[in-house]
Amino acid sequence: MARPLITLAATLLIIGAGPVFADSSTDLGVTGVITPGACTPALSQGGVADYGKIAARDLQENQPTPLPTTTLRLSVSCEAATLFALNGVDNRPGSSIDVDRSSYGLGFINETEKVGSFLVVLTNYLADTLPVTKLGSRNNGASWIEHSEDAIWIPGWLAAFGNNASGDWAPIPIRDLSSDVRIHPYIAAAQSLTLIEEQPIDGSATLEVRYL
Repeated sequence: MARPLITLAATLLIIGAGPVFADSSTDLGVTGVITPGACTPALSQGGVADYGKIAARDLQENQPTPLPTTTLRLSVSCEAATLFALNGVDNRPGSSIDVDRSSYGLGFINETEKVGSFLVVLTNYLADTLPVTKLGSRNNGASWIEHSEDAIWIPGWLAAFGNNASGDWAPIPIRDLSSDVRIHPYIAAAQSLTLIEEQPIDGSATLEVRYL
């Protein structure tokens, strides 16, 4: 793990008035790590899975309608081997139709009707051209678990790649990462949607590089 290059500290001093009060203080620390190599993520097709126009009559009335899977290619290029994880942020929070919060939302109709959801799976990944194990963390990187090839990337979980050479699963420093990003969208049951005019499928997520 990289050694902190600089640590700053400041002190807040609270002084009591009058001779009967003792001085008291509390410390405020400002800390962090300056990483030597920045990483740049990129997605093929401009990061867009475009399904064009879908006829309302083709939607299932009483259950969600799955759409074809789209696969994009993700690359993360770093200036040097770097410890990092990926964080997925749902830019349409609250619009997923899944109650277990395992998917990303596709937006709303009339601000209340949920259009649908999409699942994200990272697969066929290589780190510096070598095979690695996909890892997941639901506690912001405090601990990691092994994920299977088909495990979905849950919003709010960190995804990383590494091994258990130290006895515990943990990410490894990577300079160049490549991975398929499989997108599995599905539209809510037609009976739950107002479809008297064209409605957009408005899914959006941000893939962040989180330095560890």
